Amino acid sequence: MNQPTANARLEFSPSRQFPNWLAEQRLALAFTTYQAGKLFLVGLQPDGRLSIFERTLNRCLGLWTDTQSLYLSTLYQIWRFENALDADQTYEGYDCCFVPRVGWVTGDLDAHDLAVDATGRLVFVNTLFACLATVSETHSFTPLWQPPFISRLAAEDRCHLNGLAMQDGKPAWVTAVSRTDIAEGWREHRQNGGCVVEVASGEVAAAGLSMPHSPRWYRGKLWLHNSGSGEFGYVDLAAGRFVPVAFCPGYLRGLSFWGDFAVAGLSKPRRDRAFAGLALQERLEKEGVGARCGLVVIDLKRGDAVHWLRIEGEVIEELYDVSVLSGVRRPMAIGFVSDEVRRMLSVGSGPGL
Repeated sequence: MNQPTANARLEFSPSRQFPNWLAEQRLALAFTTYQAGKLFLVGLQPDGRLSIFERTLNRCLGLWTDTQSLYLSTLYQIWRFENALDADQTYEGYDCCFVPRVGWVTGDLDAHDLAVDATGRLVFVNTLFACLATVSETHSFTPLWQPPFISRLAAEDRCHLNGLAMQDGKPAWVTAVSRTDIAEGWREHRQNGGCVVEVASGEVAAAGLSMPHSPRWYRGKLWLHNSGSGEFGYVDLAAGRFVPVAFCPGYLRGLSFWGDFAVAGLSKPRRDRAFAGLALQERLEKEGVGARCGLVVIDLKRGDAVHWLRIEGEVIEELYDVSVLSGVRRPMAIGFVSDEVRRMLSVGSGPGL
């Protein structure tokens, strides 16, 4: 059950201090790959070696967790998992066990980033309809907001809205690959058409970006990936410009923070027109390195890549999202088709009748 995969072509290679960093920080990591349709949970075994646990979920993208709850967007559904273990409990050697509890059938919305607001409402980026949305008990989704440059809701992926940053429990910023208002118009603006939009005002906070992803508000700054150039950095909101902090050898997607560190996901650019002509490829050739797939831990003070987890093999070359699981040593998740999901029972508390 704790084997990462039956395919021998897939290999996880941590940097020398990566397991020690997980132990020192008392955390585990979760990340998604829509290419292989997998949720991976990374922690430590009792002997200090890495624990890699996987579950198959078709085209999983957006990921959000507060360690107790875990939300995940898939091909045509959004799932909510709950940790079934108390702080002093373990299950087969794992101290965190995510069990699927609620699912919403949304249809194929190409849902990207998602988060939970201060009221407990799920908010997700509905990329197909270029809007922020929430789930509905009677429809595919309920729209909440759309960029001012999108004239109407249409299933056309007009600007490739993809990222969501929350601030004070509210949607605050989004990223888009372009400001186009025509079906898949973003594909013609991948090199420098990307932008960050403030939700409250609808104003563009930064422009001229290359396929930006994963905006996150942390320690008073709006961080994000300028994915088309392979740069991680932040937006100088006063000047309206992106400030690079670190170059990473891969297409950046997925971002989470812990202390003085950022954890980012790296992908190998696809060999198709969507990724052709990006500055990332020129930079990789200049540095004489190939694109990598995996996770990288960046020191926010120095901008250095201090730890990493490389994934090698044709099975997985693209990641989407990553989240930190604080206070967890070794996480796992229950699958949908197994005896475990039938036997994993818990009793909730309430006021009664």
